Amino acid sequence: MSLVEINFDGIVGPSHNYAGLSLGNLASTRNAGDVSRPRAAALQGLDKMRANLALGLAQGIFLPHPRPQRAWLAELGTTIEEAEPVIAANAMSASAMWAANAATVSPAPDTADGKCHLTVANLRTMPHRSLEWPSTYGQCALAFADTAHFQVHAPVPCAFGDEGAANHMRLAPAHAEPGIEIFVYGVSGGPFPARQHIEASKAVARLNRLDPARTLLVQQSEEAIAAGAFHNDVVAVANERVLFAHEQAFADKDGLIAACERQVPGFDYVEVAAADVPLDDAIRSYLFNAQLVTPPDGQPTLIVPTEARETPTVWRWIERHVAGNGPIRRVEVVDVRQSMANGGGPACLRLRVVADPTTVDPRFVVDEAKLDRIADAIGRYWPEQIHRGELQQPGLIAEIERARAALLDALDLSELA
Repeated sequence: MSLVEINFDGIVGPSHNYAGLSLGNLASTRNAGDVSRPRAAALQGLDKMRANLALGLAQGIFLPHPRPQRAWLAELGTTIEEAEPVIAANAMSASAMWAANAATVSPAPDTADGKCHLTVANLRTMPHRSLEWPSTYGQCALAFADTAHFQVHAPVPCAFGDEGAANHMRLAPAHAEPGIEIFVYGVSGGPFPARQHIEASKAVARLNRLDPARTLLVQQSEEAIAAGAFHNDVVAVANERVLFAHEQAFADKDGLIAACERQVPGFDYVEVAAADVPLDDAIRSYLFNAQLVTPPDGQPTLIVPTEARETPTVWRWIERHVAGNGPIRRVEVVDVRQSMANGGGPACLRLRVVADPTTVDPRFVVDEAKLDRIADAIGRYWPEQIHRGELQQPGLIAEIERARAALLDALDLSELA
């Protein structure tokens, strides 16, 4: 097999809105009630995928989930038309676009059976996210149906919160070689909930059949969570031999570095000091919620949102690092403002899967032509804008359901209807 890293991006759904549902996500709270632009949001996401293709990266997609989530509403004894506004907002959330929370992925070189394992996240901390997993599981089971190469697991019991790859990192000499897997959990976040439980992380590691000797459990710092780093990927990201993190990301930074130095040949730790970039600036700009990737030309590249360039402390640090001899050799800037305003940057939008692309259902792998088809459906059917107060209007509900059906038809994925 030819194993490469495939980035599966969530297509921003037609119900994308700013309802402010995510406690601890400062951007989500700050922009609650603003008018959203679903069509622009989805097209911004496609442009990011096109930029990845231009770098020579493999690119996949996940589809928007059914919205409103009528089955969930029925379990609550109501309908989208009759539900209380806050319940309706949960049922209309497009948060499944943040594919980093879809699952935790352990590639074949790390697992006992030589398969790529995916454990779907339960996302139980937030109501609007807890209803995502059945649709996520259905898509993963379809995209990775080749059981000779993949094993897809249902979520761990909801007694323990699991938020997927946003709290998981992998270090290895190269993507296709055996590595170590780092599970980052929270204990306390001051006024905000710690969303990733240590017992969930332990369970995922067992389900994914990882070697305990090459599995690290690392505590996220309380100050990072309290500052708005609701997931580890807001303050740290790893790629091959490189761990890129804020000084205040981890409760025991020195212990983590020592373990990585012992187990990862050529390990390189890149730290952003709080004196150079305060934690608040790092979180507001989503410097670390970036895609750290290795294109075919071998130049480690950091894909950051435009907000990173607009934050002086962050951009000064980036320019200084790239001008020096650091491991990050190139920086690409992408505009995902609609996602950023709801609390998710470039890294939130994608799930990393190391696999042979030929073993994935081809309907979930994209090229420029397929992105053109998706863009056409979005341009034709996605609402131009949505205000939170409109979420229960029959005309908008019908438009959202029609839009998703058109995309499924364009991609020959009627099984997901």
